[in-house]
Amino acid sequence: MTSALPAHPADLAVACGAALDDLRTRTPLVQCLTNEVTTNLVANALLAVGASPAMASVPGEAEELAGAAGAVLVNLGTPGPDQRASMGATVAAASGAGVPWVLDPVAVGVLAVRTRLAGHLLAERPAVVRGNASEVRALAGFVSAGRGVDARDDVEAAADAADALARLTGGAVAVSGPVDLVSDARGQVRLAVGDPLLTAVTGAGCALGGLVAAFTAVAPARTAAVAATTALGLAAERAARGARGPASFQVGLVDELYRLTPADLAARVGTAQQVGVPA
Repeated sequence: MTSALPAHPADLAVACGAALDDLRTRTPLVQCLTNEVTTNLVANALLAVGASPAMASVPGEAEELAGAAGAVLVNLGTPGPDQRASMGATVAAASGAGVPWVLDPVAVGVLAVRTRLAGHLLAERPAVVRGNASEVRALAGFVSAGRGVDARDDVEAAADAADALARLTGGAVAVSGPVDLVSDARGQVRLAVGDPLLTAVTGAGCALGGLVAAFTAVAPARTAAVAATTALGLAAERAARGARGPASFQVGLVDELYRLTPADLAARVGTAQQVGVPA
């Protein structure tokens, strides 16, 4: 993972385009402990942007792979016994090896088992936390109106919670919604990108978590979160133009991630609203 941060807000767009180019050149291994319902879409999204997915969550094997991976995704969508048994050790192995990891706190604040698990994992300081507004509020200890995997809080209601989590982890927090929010110590970025059909496909959020992890293998947390969010959103906009419904949209989404160029990504990030970032 590179250490340089964009020196000026305008450089964020250039950094995101360069990150996609670097991702496709380096093909980092991204280990995914993820939702078993959405494994196929996550893996295909990673392949489409140039990463190499590994869906390994067997205790003993998972932590061994984490130390050799470029990045790790921990998604709490379906935390079965094997995943629960391996998550803590996998995250510890990644942290010990200096491998960035991403936490996707699915349905945290609604279901007790995963809420406790997320709290323990958070102590290992993920590079990026990616979730919807209700999940981010709950993970930060704020009152949340979530229901299952559905957010009942809007993104702006999670802005303070995102800032608090970013201070706690020292990384970035990406909040998904109609206008996405990325927060870290340097300020907030808002990204008006995406299409409503993303909410009609199982696994779009999980795929985003995987993309964030892939970008953390080649870029700092802030750049990775912005690049991944914009990549998925822009691909969704393009896929929606030719889609007949959710099924064809999902196929088109993977195609458009594959077709995405660094110049496309940089141009769209250039439209982002950045708040609190020093010039």
